[in-house]
Amino acid sequence: MSIFQTCHTDWGLYTDLYELTMAQGYFLLGRHNDRAVFEYFFRKAPFGGGFVVFAGVSELINVLENLQFSEEAIEFLRKEGFKKEFLEYLKNFKFSGTIHAFPEGSIVFPYEPVVRVEGQLAQLQIIESVVLNVLNYSSLVATKAARMRLVAGPEAVLADFGMRRAHGLASLLAAYASYVGGFNATSNVLAGKMYGIPVIGTMAHSWVQSFDCEEEAFEKFAEIYGEKTVFLVDTYDTLNSGIPNAIKVAKKLEEKGIRPRGIRLDSGDFVELSKRARQMLDEAGLTYMKIIISNHVDEYLIESLKNSNAPVDGYGVGTRLVTAYDQPALDGVYKLVEINGKPRIKISNDTEKVVLPMAKSVYRARNKSTGRFAYDIAVPTYKSELPDEAIPFYHKGLNPVKIDKALYEYEKMFIVAMKEGNCAYEESTEVKKQRAKEHINHLPNELKKLKTQTYYKLFFDPEIVSEFEKRKQLS
Repeated sequence: MSIFQTCHTDWGLYTDLYELTMAQGYFLLGRHNDRAVFEYFFRKAPFGGGFVVFAGVSELINVLENLQFSEEAIEFLRKEGFKKEFLEYLKNFKFSGTIHAFPEGSIVFPYEPVVRVEGQLAQLQIIESVVLNVLNYSSLVATKAARMRLVAGPEAVLADFGMRRAHGLASLLAAYASYVGGFNATSNVLAGKMYGIPVIGTMAHSWVQSFDCEEEAFEKFAEIYGEKTVFLVDTYDTLNSGIPNAIKVAKKLEEKGIRPRGIRLDSGDFVELSKRARQMLDEAGLTYMKIIISNHVDEYLIESLKNSNAPVDGYGVGTRLVTAYDQPALDGVYKLVEINGKPRIKISNDTEKVVLPMAKSVYRARNKSTGRFAYDIAVPTYKSELPDEAIPFYHKGLNPVKIDKALYEYEKMFIVAMKEGNCAYEESTEVKKQRAKEHINHLPNELKKLKTQTYYKLFFDPEIVSEFEKRKQLS
């Protein structure tokens, strides 16, 4: 089940107008069936970090499999001025392209092709906007989640609490992407059902306020939920009311053989409050009860709490996760690199915006002794072997690299995700999450820092750069 299978049927209209405008132009010129190759990549790792957790391929496949133009959609486009012949073409539209991509959960880096889409030119043009819409957001949130996991450590509970602050139905993609990036659970019940993610939740202040006294609110909740109970202790006075009442109710539960899960802090000085809470709980013999915090949580707050030795066991993360608060967009792009077997380039005075030609595959070099990622190499798809040497393009000052099969093993990163319009990629969300965890473990340490000036090494087959120089002279 997917968000794109439950919400609407006119996914053909889920695009920018200029995509359909160009597609109509190709059609009227008789070029709509030209064979094209587009590649998706991004130019800069977000949040000042050194990597991206790639996510969203399954959702992209879902929308492409359901992409069609209903009679109502055709009528809408007719009123917008599209020509009859083109609308007849759209009536029978079915995406028939092939998608090669890194598996979800893979760690990816600036400038390398992450997705390669092959097919009919008009079709590939129409889908550009949705490719960017799904992959950019999913990968951005998955990366934000991974950064929090890196700082929080493997034992801390990280839960997505962001539905109420998300941008509409993006809350579903956020729950999914954050789980791939390393979170444990989500509060979003529909996302839990759709993606097989554990769901988690406690109580709100309104529950406490609805009773005449706080202790009664805690007692009634605990009567219903027993060992799942997490007390929200800051509705009135955290230290003088909330925690003492939570302790009273917890001790009563203990007499019945029930051990409540913990308490949640949603405001105040989290360092001081968590330390005092831990002391009070321990003195009451409630050493097993966990301390969860929420409210404006991100990787920087988690890092600060860790550095202050705050005894926090878990985090409910909302706004700053689902909005990717400090960088709310990933600059992923989708560029034409080949048409009818002929390479295409994009030239710019800014080297960072240059697009290298040719359909490419990507290989990753792992150190055989450590398993660490060392560098990636992009090669033309028609090559079945790596070149003897690969050269840098975007990274100034980087020397060419000799292919060393004694020191490194080389893994081909692309899989076939969609074959001639049909899904060819099925993995559980859990598998994607475990891949992200494994890949992050094998990152160079410098790239795991929240802020880094270090970039991952990316090289290109010399034939790609040579073809670029030739095309540049011809343009």
